[in-house]
Amino acid sequence: MNLFFSEVFQWWLILFLLGLTFLPLTTLIFSNFFDKGYALAKVVGLLLVSYLVWILGSIRLLPFTTTTIFEIIGLSLVINLLISYRFSLTKIILSLKKIILIEEIFFFTGLILWAWVRAHEPSIHGLEKFMDFGFINSLLRTEYFPPRDLWLTPDSINYYYFGHYVAALLTKISGLSSDITYNLVLATLFALTITAAFAIGANLYHLFTTNLSSENNEHHRLLKKRWLIVSGTMSAFLVALGGNLHTIYVFFKSYVPADQPVPFWQLPLQFNPSGYWYPNATRFIPFTIHEFPIYSFVVADLHGHVLDIPFVILGIALAIKFIYQSHTPIWHYLVFGLLIAVFLMTNVLDGPIYLLLAFLLILFKNLKSHSFTFSLEAALKYSLLIGASAVVFSLPFWIAFKPFASGIGVLCAPNFLIHLGKIGPFLFEANHCMRSPLWMLTILWGFFYLIWIGFIILLLRRKLTKFKELNRTDYLIILFGVFATILIMIPEFVYAKDIYPQHYRANTVFKFGYQAFITLGLIGGYGISRILSRTKRPIIYLIFLVAGFVLVGIYPYFAINSYYNLSRPAQGLNGFNYFSAIYPDDYQAILWLRQNIPGQPVILEAQGDSYTDFARVSANTGLPTVVGWPVHEWLWRGSYDEPGKRSTEVTQAYESPDINLTKALLSKYDVKYVFIGDLEKQKYLNLDEAKFASLGKVVYQNAGTRIYELN
Repeated sequence: MNLFFSEVFQWWLILFLLGLTFLPLTTLIFSNFFDKGYALAKVVGLLLVSYLVWILGSIRLLPFTTTTIFEIIGLSLVINLLISYRFSLTKIILSLKKIILIEEIFFFTGLILWAWVRAHEPSIHGLEKFMDFGFINSLLRTEYFPPRDLWLTPDSINYYYFGHYVAALLTKISGLSSDITYNLVLATLFALTITAAFAIGANLYHLFTTNLSSENNEHHRLLKKRWLIVSGTMSAFLVALGGNLHTIYVFFKSYVPADQPVPFWQLPLQFNPSGYWYPNATRFIPFTIHEFPIYSFVVADLHGHVLDIPFVILGIALAIKFIYQSHTPIWHYLVFGLLIAVFLMTNVLDGPIYLLLAFLLILFKNLKSHSFTFSLEAALKYSLLIGASAVVFSLPFWIAFKPFASGIGVLCAPNFLIHLGKIGPFLFEANHCMRSPLWMLTILWGFFYLIWIGFIILLLRRKLTKFKELNRTDYLIILFGVFATILIMIPEFVYAKDIYPQHYRANTVFKFGYQAFITLGLIGGYGISRILSRTKRPIIYLIFLVAGFVLVGIYPYFAINSYYNLSRPAQGLNGFNYFSAIYPDDYQAILWLRQNIPGQPVILEAQGDSYTDFARVSANTGLPTVVGWPVHEWLWRGSYDEPGKRSTEVTQAYESPDINLTKALLSKYDVKYVFIGDLEKQKYLNLDEAKFASLGKVVYQNAGTRIYELN
């Protein structure tokens, strides 16, 4: 455990110093927040340092090295010191000592808590962890961008890799192995989420009280600290730890099969905690996915939707700042454009999602003092500016990227459109008419709307029905609720077309719903604090509110205990140690490759199905192979032609007795090393190893594994 604390402390110190470096800039941006945005300073630092290093590497001006990263951080420190001096921020920052201490304790607690949870099952194994870990390891071997695709050499990664790149950047700064930093990145995402969400919830209440009329302000000032803490704590819990109402099934007999849900009121009452399976809450509506952050943290796949959470919350914080500005300078729109660019490169649908939010914010802000026509024109103009700047900021990414969505599908299209097939980007496919039943949507979203609608009723009871009479924070909450509702409704009408035949709207429901969950969670804390701070509280409503909170609040208990079994001893943070027990000989060979093979020469290894142990050498070293998980490459490339052909050729390379054919295939893909271990022997029953000895030499061997270096 001493090593565990040492690794966590070393990692925390890096993030703490990065946050301090960018505190002057953060203070300048979030000057109206009670904490001056300190909880977001680490995210601001990660965003700017990562982007600057990436853009320099993309135009091949500076390589992606530790030296480059520290040069950018050093330059950032100088600029932030100048900002502090120019805007006289030193006294303001020093006055934040107590707040900084409290929020830093909050962050460190979240970091060490989730690192401790992961230490009970740190394995980078199962689901899509090989994909995420492979991206990070490929990036760690990359000098310039885009990085090489480890599963389809010599192409570059055709995926949204910016979040994985940020993980690789932190790994380089820390000096720790990626085996450990994979889990520390997960812990960091959890800690940043819970801290930033707390700050958003607390600042919403702070901004509400600072905009009250003078006759009411004194009363609320006395209660401000209490409800500010309630607002922040509830937002942090709902976003980072909250589930949905699916846990009501804990109190009923389990429905079977799991992919055919039955309304709970049709099931016999039966307290059944041991029979509750936590993933069902994310696969409740058939043929869809509707995850939320705590599920993502538990299953520990470092996918784009998880890596983007801190940047998304930063974007929402900027949106809140925007509402309170009397005048918005052009640079603010450009900053939002930079964030949209990062969204596009990290989790692509987050880009248009938050461009929509920007449009709504600009529209509603102008409606306070202008006509609808003027407001609409302003919203379109500035949204176009944000979108165009996002494209410019991310241009090097798009030059090397081919989108793998083939269009926008329209659900339940009429027959005459189905006969047309396609109009522009819109697809009209037969037998594509899935809609989510209302009762299922209620299970997923009911608690959040209980808060939001209760909040709106609170405003109506106070007879604040005129839009222009609302406190800015109140109409901002209404706007965010409308925004989240639009996100939930969009997949009921359209979907992004991918390769999946039955689950054709799964990813659309997933990506839009994920952002709706974060948005509703952030405003949920403020809504709860506003409702509870009222002197008259309807008892029936409070009973439903408490019952709903209990149901969403018990989800992490089932998920964490099921996945991690916290009753057993912690194993540490090394996510590769598990491999030594499953494939001990291959484990030693992979360690040798890591220590002795620089750059990214191509290695031949067994390929196989997604979610299996195939492609384990490339994933765990970052060395590219001929083809890894072919179906994943099919998804990323939009066609199975190339990965399918390569799968056959890998088999031929291992099994063919024709030395000339083997030599031609190895030359075709510039293969430098051939790996022969457990999976190669299991899959290729006619493996002809002798021919590799004639084509090269053994550079590593142990009892069961050999690595050949080709001439």
